[in-house]
Amino acid sequence: MSADHRGACSVGLDIGGTKVLGVLLDEEAAVRATLRVPTRQGTEGVLGAASEVVERLCAAAGVDPAELLGVGAGVPGLVDPATGEVSFAVNLGIHDRAVALAPLLADRFPGVPVTVENDLNVAAVGAARVLGLRGDLAFLALGTGVAAGFLLDGGLRRGFRGGAGEIGHLPYDLSGPVCPCGQRGCLELYGSGSALDAAWPARDGRPAAVEVFAAAAGGYPDAVRVRDSFADAVAAAVRLLVLTADVEHVVLGGGVAEVGAPLLEAVCSRLDEQAAGSAFLRSLRIGERVQVVPHGVPVAPIGAALAAREAVVPAPAVPARVFPAPVFPVP
Repeated sequence: MSADHRGACSVGLDIGGTKVLGVLLDEEAAVRATLRVPTRQGTEGVLGAASEVVERLCAAAGVDPAELLGVGAGVPGLVDPATGEVSFAVNLGIHDRAVALAPLLADRFPGVPVTVENDLNVAAVGAARVLGLRGDLAFLALGTGVAAGFLLDGGLRRGFRGGAGEIGHLPYDLSGPVCPCGQRGCLELYGSGSALDAAWPARDGRPAAVEVFAAAAGGYPDAVRVRDSFADAVAAAVRLLVLTADVEHVVLGGGVAEVGAPLLEAVCSRLDEQAAGSAFLRSLRIGERVQVVPHGVPVAPIGAALAAREAVVPAPAVPARVFPAPVFPVP
């Protein structure tokens, strides 16, 4: 079925190691429905969970899945967007090379175009849309690990082998512990959600990031130490992104970003301290480029839905696109 005869709704999926989060966007980029289900491991498990989310989103919005303009999915690992193949998405239990995830998902929805992209890339697109940003942007995910997605010159920058933005594996402390990647003292050992979990085990049932920032705000010395050490590592990641790509915007996302303004304040404070002895760094005004994803806004699936739409109906080529903010339903 051609795009001219297909509906204008698209579905976006953020497929992570613990959950599949989906949204259904209408022709105005309004979020018509959202859904979160647990991830199922392995290729068949991922396909089953993704299919369930698509079907349930469509049912909630009264849309026939066969009439979707497209389905887009963001996944961790190395992704070939041209073929829809995914390699080494170990968090999903996919350990093989070149698993044809997009064609396999398309088989479950005949006639509906399916695109697959790296999860951080679609998050960068979604963040630009949600925040209404123009210009070059880096989306810095602070979750299980640390990595970035780039939106440069109006398009995604994936790199030669799809590894652009893997800054979590840049050495941060050469005397630090061995990283699972084989190097020592990698940045994500200090600036990730996993690092916070290890440094501050949850004590009252809330996420470790929320607990430690709340305790630090209350003046507890151990919490202040953990918060500042974490913020210092995140600030180093932000500085790297600005110094390598001179992006206009750095958007903090991932699980730790749920902390919100206190995270932004801590990171910007460390950036200011790091720049205190350098007129060069002060001239870049790095802290002014940083912002955080609004609480509860699903930027990655929104970006995946937009990527699916543009694969069918390409957006006009302009030097720096402006992404109008989507409309969220009022609870």
